[in-house]
Amino acid sequence: MGIKSFQGARKQQNTAEATSITVNDFMTRDLITFKPEQTVEEVIQILIKNKISGGPVVNQNNELVGIISEGDCLKDISESRYYNMPMEQHTVENRMAKNVETIDGNMNVFDAANKFLESKIRRFPIVENGKLVGQISQKDILKAAIELKGQNWK
Repeated sequence: MGIKSFQGARKQQNTAEATSITVNDFMTRDLITFKPEQTVEEVIQILIKNKISGGPVVNQNNELVGIISEGDCLKDISESRYYNMPMEQHTVENRMAKNVETIDGNMNVFDAANKFLESKIRRFPIVENGKLVGQISQKDILKAAIELKGQNWK
């Protein structure tokens, strides 16, 4: 005589399915951007005034061409002092990171959180049809997590 199971057919769990929360839902669209021809000194003033640590660099068509950060500016200051060269002529184009990793606006915010952890990058630009449309930062992901606390995360 075989063992019988007294468990009936299981019903699907009746839990409300969470909608996918994407980067688009939490990214910053109103960005402070920089131009390649701006001076590093001007960038430093904007970073300080706006209490930001960097930003995307776009050309006249709003196409992403780089990222400039506090670290890039510090390197410029350090090298200027070392070589005893004035900073007035130093442009963003010469200091920005040109190989910029972007993130898909349709990516789930929790997948984006993992991407931040793997890359050690503080901000990712979002590009659609070749144009810069926003930026997601680690802080934006933290805000999303707090806002969604207690919901089904998916």
